Amino acid sequence: MHEQSPAELIYGLDDRPAPLPALFAALQHILASFVGIITPPLVIGTVLGLGEQLPYLISMALLVSGVGTFLQAWRPLGIGAGMICLQGTSFTFLGAVLAAGLLAKSRGGGPEEILALIFGVCFLGAFVQIVLSRFIGQLRRVISPLTTGIVITLIGTSLIKVGITDIGGGFGAADFGAPGNLALGALVLLTIVLLNRSRRPLLRLSAIVVALAFGSLVAWLSGRLVPQALPELPALSVPQPFRYGFDFAWAAFVPVALVYLISTIETVGDLTANCLLSRQPISGPPYLDRLKGGVLSDGISCLIAASLGAFPNTTFAQNNGVIQMTGVASRHVGLYISIILAAFGLIPALGALLQQIPKPVLGGATLIMFGSVAAAGIRILARTTLDRRDTLIVAASLGIGLGVAAQPQLLQQMPELVRNLFDSAITSGGLTAILLDLSLPREESVRP
Repeated sequence: MHEQSPAELIYGLDDRPAPLPALFAALQHILASFVGIITPPLVIGTVLGLGEQLPYLISMALLVSGVGTFLQAWRPLGIGAGMICLQGTSFTFLGAVLAAGLLAKSRGGGPEEILALIFGVCFLGAFVQIVLSRFIGQLRRVISPLTTGIVITLIGTSLIKVGITDIGGGFGAADFGAPGNLALGALVLLTIVLLNRSRRPLLRLSAIVVALAFGSLVAWLSGRLVPQALPELPALSVPQPFRYGFDFAWAAFVPVALVYLISTIETVGDLTANCLLSRQPISGPPYLDRLKGGVLSDGISCLIAASLGAFPNTTFAQNNGVIQMTGVASRHVGLYISIILAAFGLIPALGALLQQIPKPVLGGATLIMFGSVAAAGIRILARTTLDRRDTLIVAASLGIGLGVAAQPQLLQQMPELVRNLFDSAITSGGLTAILLDLSLPREESVRP
């Protein structure tokens, strides 16, 4: 990434906005990220049949996001980047987490056994990211724009299937592909597109939330959403460390550990963009210190998440756009964001209410979100000068990653460990990109 003049800032990194503008800026960050935080638990819970556990899982996702955002903004004991880095549940881990859950399910495990294995491997895997945070300078060779672009592209393309399946009605839906389902999904997607083209920043920032609310209203009026009475839930959701127990399996751990490496690559890119927008150096010791603290905060947040019953966290990229649009880079806004997210997380009825969002409505939003992730990866690759060597790496990595995703039965005769490691487009394609980038010699410039 090259340096450029950032957008004019109203509040710099260490400025203290008055409560009202700080609160307004915080709400915009939350509107831009709220759906991204709760969607992974909704998707994982639906696929693995964790309906009764969803309210608690969503509450903990919001609570841990608040804690992680606080760490990033205030940087206690060097944990954090010292910037507005909103933490949220990571889509990157979706494939590996589902693989772990399906592994426990194939062994006859119920919801508690499934979650015990998921949170067990995620807890231990977080130490991978914590250790990597201490060696960011040495990892610059691995964390190249080429491998980063390939990995992010694969993350988006591999998850698009989840969004399009929800638009059809969800996994195993009796009315899958019904015209009404497709119309709802298309309506939500079109609403997001139109609102994002608005000249009003607030409409752009709240496009996903407004589209979900509008889609749910249309679904209710058309009879496709029948509100159910909320289950009896406590007024507050009290965090319970290791509520579902603790389990471990190497077959589930290895893919998760690899995704922690990939998540580190993503976080470095997000933090670099944040430094640029916040008028902070993007080279030299201060920059590396922010990267180390930011990646360390990601790892600590993932430890807290696995302990309390939330899926792995990461630094969200979309909030860099909020900084650019609002001109507010003050890290003190992070305090407001963390308090609001934590408050949402302590109210379990919110999770139960969000669970009733129809799948086609949710799919219309997630499809464009996943597509945006793929587009971000393509944009990184487009900014990279691809010679014959780099083009070969892109071709091999995307070919293997997307090929495995398109034909999931390809590895059915391989050992279980190999299947669990390479049956994900992210891990198979990402590992291919990293190994080829490290092993293939770079071409010297040759005059024609």
